[in-house]
Amino acid sequence: MKTIDKIPTGKIGRTSKMVKTGVKIGGNYLKYYSKKAFNSKLTRDELDNDNAEDIYDGLKSLKGSALKVAQMLSMEKSLLPSAYVEKFSLSQFSVPPLSAPLVRKTFKKYNGKYPEELYDTFTPNSVNAASIGQVHKATKGGKELAVKIQYPGVADSISSDLSMVKPIAIKMFNLQGKDSEKYFKEVEGKLLEETDYILELKQSKAISEACHNLPNIKFPKYYPELSSERIITMDWMHGVHLSEFVDAKASQDLRNKIGQSLWNFYMFQIHGLKEVHADPHPGNFLIDEQENLIAIDFGCIKKIPESFYGPYFSLTNREKLNDAAYFEKRLFDLEILTEKDTVKEIAYFKEMFYEMFLMFSTPYQKEKFNFSDPDFWNHLTKLSESYSQDPELRKMNGNRGSKHFLYMSRTFFGLYNLLHDLEAEVDINEFREYL
Repeated sequence: MKTIDKIPTGKIGRTSKMVKTGVKIGGNYLKYYSKKAFNSKLTRDELDNDNAEDIYDGLKSLKGSALKVAQMLSMEKSLLPSAYVEKFSLSQFSVPPLSAPLVRKTFKKYNGKYPEELYDTFTPNSVNAASIGQVHKATKGGKELAVKIQYPGVADSISSDLSMVKPIAIKMFNLQGKDSEKYFKEVEGKLLEETDYILELKQSKAISEACHNLPNIKFPKYYPELSSERIITMDWMHGVHLSEFVDAKASQDLRNKIGQSLWNFYMFQIHGLKEVHADPHPGNFLIDEQENLIAIDFGCIKKIPESFYGPYFSLTNREKLNDAAYFEKRLFDLEILTEKDTVKEIAYFKEMFYEMFLMFSTPYQKEKFNFSDPDFWNHLTKLSESYSQDPELRKMNGNRGSKHFLYMSRTFFGLYNLLHDLEAEVDINEFREYL
C-alpha cells in the first residue's frame, strides 16, 4: 500500500482538503443529474459509489478524528447506503500508513529518541494502520512487541475536524437547537481521550486485570517505560482479526465459543465494572490458535453513571417495559422526553423508543440467544430504516436522549453486529458467574 509522507495538521490545510473533496462530490452530483435527464430509471448506486470513494479518499489522507467518524459510521449498516458502509469499513484496519522517514521523525518528536535507540529491532514499515495511529513490530530483550504510534497533529485537530463534520451530522440526525451541543462535546471528549496514550495504557491495564478471570479471553501486557502520551508499547499478540476469522467459516462450536467470550467480556464490563470498551469493531479483536479472543485496544472507554444505568437496563424487563406509566417515567429520566414536548411528540417518541427498547432487550429474554436469528436481525434493520426515512421524524427535534446513549448505543449495536457476523448462540447469563 502506498505510504504517506505528510499529513495536513493545521486547520487551513485540513479544511482545504475537505473543500476539494466537496468539489468532487459536487461534480458527482452534476454527472448523476445529467445522466438522469436522459434515463429516468437511473438509480443512485453509481452516485453513492463515487461519493463514498471521494469522501473516503479525502478522510484517509487527513486521518485522525475525521477518519474515526467514518469508522463509527461504517458500523451503522442500516443508516447508510451499502457503498458508504463498504468503503468506510476500510478505516477499521486498512488505511495508507505513514512512510518510514515520517515514522522515525514522529517517534523522535514524541519519545525524544529514535526507535533504534529504544528497541533491539524495529520494523520501519507499519503492519497495521487505522484512523488515529499505526502499529509497528519491534523486539526487546527477546520479547516481540507491538508499538502504536499516533499520527502527527491528530490531538490538536479534533475540534476543527468535528466542526467540519458537524453540519453533516446535524442534517443526518436531524439535530436542532443548542441541546445538540452535548452530543458533540461527548464525541470530542472521547476522541481526546483516545489520543491520550498514557490514559489508554492506564485503562488497558485496569480492564485487563479486572477481566483476567473471564475464560478464553487474553490481553497484551503493556510497557509504561516504553510508552508516552503519543506512543504505546505492548506485547505482540499472534492471531487473526475477527473479520478474517468470520470469513474463514469456522465450525459452529468455535463461533459460539468466541461469541460467548465476546458477550461475557462486554456484559462483565457493563454490569460489573460500570464502564465498557466502547469501540467494538473487528479490528480491535484477534483470535489466536488456542481459540482465545484477544482484546487489543482500550482507547475508547465509556463510564456508565448509575443515573443512566438504572433506568436504561430496567427496561430490559418486559414487565416494566410494558407498564405504560413506568415506561414514560423512565423516558423522562433518560432525557428522551422533556417537559417542552407537545402531546404529538410524546406519543411519537414513546412509540419509537418502545420499539427500540423492545428490539434491544430481545436477547435478554432468553437463557440462550442466537444472534443469527433472521427475525431479530430483520426487526433491527427494518426499525432503523423505517425511522431514518420517516418524514414525520424530520419535522421534529432529533435531540433525544442523554449524551450517554451515544456510546452505549454504539457499543450494543457494534456488539450485536459482531455476534451476528459470527452467527453465534450465547448463554445470556453466563457472565454473572464472574461478577
